[in-house]
Amino acid sequence: MIRDVLEDAEGRMKGAIHSLEADLAAFRTGRASPHLLDRLVVEQYGVEMKLNQVANVSVPEAQQLLIRPYDVSSLAAIERAILKSDLGIMPNNDGKTIRLILPRLTEERRRDLSKQVGRRVEDGKVAVRNVRRDAMHDLKELKDESMVSEDEHKRGQTDLEDLTKRYVEQIDQIGKIKEAEIMEV
Repeated sequence: MIRDVLEDAEGRMKGAIHSLEADLAAFRTGRASPHLLDRLVVEQYGVEMKLNQVANVSVPEAQQLLIRPYDVSSLAAIERAILKSDLGIMPNNDGKTIRLILPRLTEERRRDLSKQVGRRVEDGKVAVRNVRRDAMHDLKELKDESMVSEDEHKRGQTDLEDLTKRYVEQIDQIGKIKEAEIMEV
């Protein structure tokens, strides 16, 4: 029973890590990455679709993204979606493809992005701690209902704390790597 609680908690903590990684992948660093456009939604034929469903995104140069729509008639919709987004990049349309040239980040923008990463990392830690809180509550219920002994309960709490510590350290590491990526000139 304690193992089930711990396995559930670990699965939810892994989910928090995956969510953080996906969130941080969309952050703009000094290099072009197709992941910058992962959240971009294009309205085409009255339906909202993710950009990767209507176009192919590639990186021909370190500071450039190339978007090749599967249907050339969707160029205008893709361009509108880019302009509406918070990317702050002007699309260059040549009639067949769209090029996004990413300007170099200023020192001030790098610091701002670094702070945003710090906030997202802290949100990830809070998510892991919330999972720990819920699991602790489940362990306490098991003990209160006399389904586990006092020793098993204590061991479960210790294992849960170790698990939480491991995932919080992993989140810290992910944050440090992303901040280093952002601050890299």
